[in-house]
Amino acid sequence: MRYSANLTGGSLKLAESRAVAGFLLEHGDDKVAWKSAIGKENMLKAKNAATAIRIGRIIKDRLVLTMPELWKMVYEGDSILATHALLAAAIKHSYLLGDFMDLVVREQRRIFAKQLSNAVWEEYLKLCRARDPALKDWNECTKRRIRSTVFQVLAQAGYIDNTRNLCLQVVHISAQVEKYLRENNEAYVLRCVEVMA
Repeated sequence: MRYSANLTGGSLKLAESRAVAGFLLEHGDDKVAWKSAIGKENMLKAKNAATAIRIGRIIKDRLVLTMPELWKMVYEGDSILATHALLAAAIKHSYLLGDFMDLVVREQRRIFAKQLSNAVWEEYLKLCRARDPALKDWNECTKRRIRSTVFQVLAQAGYIDNTRNLCLQVVHISAQVEKYLRENNEAYVLRCVEVMA
């Protein structure tokens, strides 16, 4: 199955992602240290253990698909560099996000549309079902949560001005992230992040 609802786990979450990236740089995939950092130490400063586990899992699942070089950008980079690095990891983790950028945002840019819309999102989901027959027919609540997360990600990375107006903006991806993607043969992710350049 190409598409999943794993995006409902959250947007880019810069502060929490910096903590997870720092953990991965220091401990790698040490499961005992991870459990302690998330639970006992409350590394993510979450309100409760269930939230910490859920947010920690989605961030870690994204980051472990990339190389430590990208983790370092998230951990040490300024907010723009770290956000672009997190966007790259989120795209690699979710074809639903990546294809929306590659197919829909790119097309909206091509036709000089000024903003995205909920209708464009709904049409995209229909096309996803056509491309991936195994895709579940999500309920309306799940579809709204996924759409909300995608638009939050696009706003955090600067592709739209905010989640109310959805006005498209030009984005020049960080040179370090672009270099990382080229050197690691991440052509799909690179194509997605460059849709508004």
